[in-house]
Amino acid sequence: MSHCAPDFLGCGVLMYTQGLDSLGKECLHTSAGATAALEERFQSRVDADDKIEPKDWMPDAYRQTLIRQISQHAHSEIVGMLPEGNWITRAPTLRRKAVLIAKVQDEGGHGMYLYSAAETLGIEREQMLEQLLAGTAKYSSIFNYPTLTWADVGAIGWLVDGAAIMNQIPICRCSYGPYARAMVRICKEESFHQRQGFEIMLALARGTAEQQAMAQDALNRWWWPSIMMFGPSDGESKHTAQSMRWKIKRFTNDELRQKFIDITAPQAKFLGLGIPDPALAWNESTQHFDSGPIDWSEFQSVLKGNGPCNRERLEARRSAHEDGRWVREAAAAYAEKQKARAQQAA
Repeated sequence: MSHCAPDFLGCGVLMYTQGLDSLGKECLHTSAGATAALEERFQSRVDADDKIEPKDWMPDAYRQTLIRQISQHAHSEIVGMLPEGNWITRAPTLRRKAVLIAKVQDEGGHGMYLYSAAETLGIEREQMLEQLLAGTAKYSSIFNYPTLTWADVGAIGWLVDGAAIMNQIPICRCSYGPYARAMVRICKEESFHQRQGFEIMLALARGTAEQQAMAQDALNRWWWPSIMMFGPSDGESKHTAQSMRWKIKRFTNDELRQKFIDITAPQAKFLGLGIPDPALAWNESTQHFDSGPIDWSEFQSVLKGNGPCNRERLEARRSAHEDGRWVREAAAAYAEKQKARAQQAA
């Protein structure tokens, strides 16, 4: 059962797109030599840790990479509301329900920040939403798994949001200013989400034998999908090298994955839970945990739309979008009426 509010996402004003038509004389009718000089200057700014702003000249590949990444990130926040929203009416206590409502609301807000950041690159929010609803845009594969028990809400907070924090804190130093600034608040709120999830897992791990088993089962099911969240291994990643050169990313997929494992393995031990990886062991020489191979065939299958909940998630978003149509139409009509009154008064 999915609890999904009507979709009002498309009724926001394009907050940051004013002036995108005035990117400067540099970008108009440039020759190959001039473009090369602009690219060199752009890279020098990136190397110096200058922030690139919306009206600055940037290579089209940089712009498209950011649109792809930020829009996927925004979609993930919005779709990510669904697995936990499913448990709002079934939370075990009023306190747990209030906290979960606040968390799901936060995720919706994160999507709004990120859609606004993407709009600064010249893409309209409506276009991004159309891509999501048509199934042509990607979002994090982790949200295509079901939440079978209350312990799954804890596992998502502890593992999924923990992995998200590991991925997102470096983005606060991303070369693109609007994205970096949006991530500051998002990371603060994700930190709360991670602690909320760990608290649920701790309560279950210290509870009855049945509750302990529930916590262990959730960890068993969410561990490997969480590890896959960091993306393909560095040797297979198509975008990592260029994204790091542009300082959109600061660490490789494998570096972030290793950091997550090193931090999370001791937490699982503290909880008294076993990570479902027989190869997991501390390596004294490297000062890192060794871990077993990842089943990338599962990752690829989910990405292709064959996960347990792919179809359900998209259908829920489409239904919410349709249910919210009247709100968007009313908001647009009101804006037109206000505009007409302003013109009459002028």
